[in-house]
Amino acid sequence: MKYVDFKKFTDENGAQPIYLFEGEESYFREKGESLLKARFLQEATLDYVAYDGASLKGEKLKTLVDAVNCFPFLSEKRIVRVTEFYPTEKDYETYLKGLFEKPPQDGILLIVNVGKGKTGTAALAKKPNVTYVDCARSDEETIKKWIYLTCKREGIYADGITCGKRASYCVFDMARIAKETEKLLTYCMAAEEDRLTDDIVDRLVYPDSEYKIYELANALAKKNYSEYIKICNDLSTRGFNETSLLSSLASYFRGLYEVSQCRGSDREIAATLGIKEYAAKKNREQAAKFSKSELLGTYDEIYGAISGIKCGELAPPSALKKVTAKLFFGNS
Repeated sequence: MKYVDFKKFTDENGAQPIYLFEGEESYFREKGESLLKARFLQEATLDYVAYDGASLKGEKLKTLVDAVNCFPFLSEKRIVRVTEFYPTEKDYETYLKGLFEKPPQDGILLIVNVGKGKTGTAALAKKPNVTYVDCARSDEETIKKWIYLTCKREGIYADGITCGKRASYCVFDMARIAKETEKLLTYCMAAEEDRLTDDIVDRLVYPDSEYKIYELANALAKKNYSEYIKICNDLSTRGFNETSLLSSLASYFRGLYEVSQCRGSDREIAATLGIKEYAAKKNREQAAKFSKSELLGTYDEIYGAISGIKCGELAPPSALKKVTAKLFFGNS
């Protein structure tokens, strides 16, 4: 199941004997563990133990099995957590099969992995009695659903457009989205608002600098000079000087050019470039607004200005003005 469905699943089904939280999104992994501990663990000192999966090989796996089979002292469940746990199929058959097929009723084995492990490791997600929770980097719709459900639980309505705006402002980074959502819910409850609106989001959530650079590139694509200058001025009040602004623009246009050269789905491009799927999607959309020669030319122009600053030929304010004039007005 996706993490966004995990809380509802736990509400309806109670504790399960074995959980596997797997994926790159640390926020989901950490929140999933916190939910289980809050629900079923009353005395962490006595009824919670954690292991590093890398240290559990061969006969050392008996230590894990014995820990899971211990009775809880004061808690509803004893929780045994193991991280980065990738046993081989042979070790599973020898030491773990009995635990997975007949897990104790008073314990929870919590496996928390970033990846799936190398070839030859046991496919834990397919083993008996395992509740698999997908904590992979989320796509746009999954995150919007998470925001919607989180608001709904507090009695506050947020439509899809507003959820999308909030996620976009945070560049779909779950850690920041969670903090901003908490802040917005606190505001709505204090103001006795039962609906989260675009206006509230605009007033309380400042767009991430990456999102502002995205808007800056949009202004360039549309040749909207006044909007471009407005965003530049806004960023300058947030700690961006001319050099950092040019560096961010250069990095961004390099990314657009790289995406324009790639073929495949958003997921495949994200994996190739080492970026989030959402970033790949948005970069492809924005890259399509420019020709490939424009993307490369814009990057070269910005990079040249940065080089001019480094070698002392240009002062940072002059370098930014030079780039702006070139990009908006060409050689004229």
